[in-house]
Amino acid sequence: MYAVLRAAWLHAAAASAALTLAGLCPAAAAQTPTPAHADAHHASVDARGDHVMGFDHAKTTHHFRLKRDGGAIEVSANDAADAESRDAIRAHLRHVARMFSEGDFDAPRLIHDREAPGVPVLREKKAAIRWTYEEAPSGGHIRIRTKDPRALAAIHDFLRFQIEDHETGDSETVTK
Repeated sequence: MYAVLRAAWLHAAAASAALTLAGLCPAAAAQTPTPAHADAHHASVDARGDHVMGFDHAKTTHHFRLKRDGGAIEVSANDAADAESRDAIRAHLRHVARMFSEGDFDAPRLIHDREAPGVPVLREKKAAIRWTYEEAPSGGHIRIRTKDPRALAAIHDFLRFQIEDHETGDSETVTK
């Protein structure tokens, strides 16, 4: 699996370099990002995400939920009859729950081209966090739970970053 992630990282790095050279990457801009830069960044996140996650973002929907005891990552196929996307989502989320439980956050770094907020604490507190994969009719979700206050804050930071960078429009307010 490491070889696959390494190949994905190299592909993502090459794509990021190409965007930077073309002047489309916000990291290349020394000024405040413009809407065009934000659009280019989001397009890059989508392209890297499709590659790393193994399914088409345009055929699926992500949601990130902040809960009092942690949160949730939910992904579903937009078309209930799309078994290919559903199965790819399930495989990806099962794998991600396992990786995150082990403190491995390489996949989000590959997708977002940077380390997400909260990740250092999520690694440090991995024994205090449960990442539980659950199947859903058209995809699946990962329920995240902890009783550790620092881990909880890190989970919320991580999920808020996901909401913003994937532009899901999900609430950043903590719910039950």
